[in-house]
Amino acid sequence: MSDIVDQHTRSRMMSAIKGANTKPELLLRSALHRKGFRFRVNYRKLPGKPDLVLPRYNAVIFVNGCFWHRHGCHLFQWPRTRENFWREKIMTNVARDIRNQKELIEKDWRIAVVWECAFKGKTRKPLDQTIARCAKWLKGTTQRLDISGNE
Repeated sequence: MSDIVDQHTRSRMMSAIKGANTKPELLLRSALHRKGFRFRVNYRKLPGKPDLVLPRYNAVIFVNGCFWHRHGCHLFQWPRTRENFWREKIMTNVARDIRNQKELIEKDWRIAVVWECAFKGKTRKPLDQTIARCAKWLKGTTQRLDISGNE
């Protein structure tokens, strides 16, 4: 199936997608801040530039887009045009995520990944449930947390 827009339009549309301060990120940040959690945003000194860094809890939180990080949910689907380009791009992102998370674990950071599908789509979770899980994890000692809509 061919794209419904021309290549120039598609390129412009894709370049407009934000990498930081996305709606799911802002929802999570705002809710955690209201609950009293204080954090740094997009901290460049750590591998992967985590979306939220909570030094007091020795924790980082990534808010991942399902398409860009190849999540196995209904929001991810391989593009049907320029397949080789997209496979290489997305698989590079996935490999980078794995490498960055490994480095963070080696530096004794706890890692949470909150997927876009937890905030939108047919499998989204209630926001208060997602925030409650994050807050409980932050106050606990568990090394990893993954929150997605298809749990």
